[in-house]
Amino acid sequence: MPTYSYRCTECGNAFDIKQSFSDATLTECPACGGALRKVFSPVGVTFNGGGFYRTDSRATPKAEGASSGSSSTPAPAKTESKPSTPAPSKPAAS
Repeated sequence: MPTYSYRCTECGNAFDIKQSFSDATLTECPACGGALRKVFSPVGVTFNGGGFYRTDSRATPKAEGASSGSSSTPAPAKTESKPSTPAPSKPAAS
């Protein structure tokens, strides 16, 4: 069950109470009978694991002095070349 914080608008009495989601919101201060308000505070959320931070998807530089535009140098493309020697010519058929 979640814990809710309340504060009285009349006397300033503050307290926490565990309530079910289906329970009605408290409206009357138990100390003075004044109007109550829920107190909202930021929730502490911690993201653990990979993929949550900007640096998780970046590759680490391999060498110092590498260009800042790219983290890796592309390998030169391999091409197949045919031998430069001409094929032997066949005698013409007569």
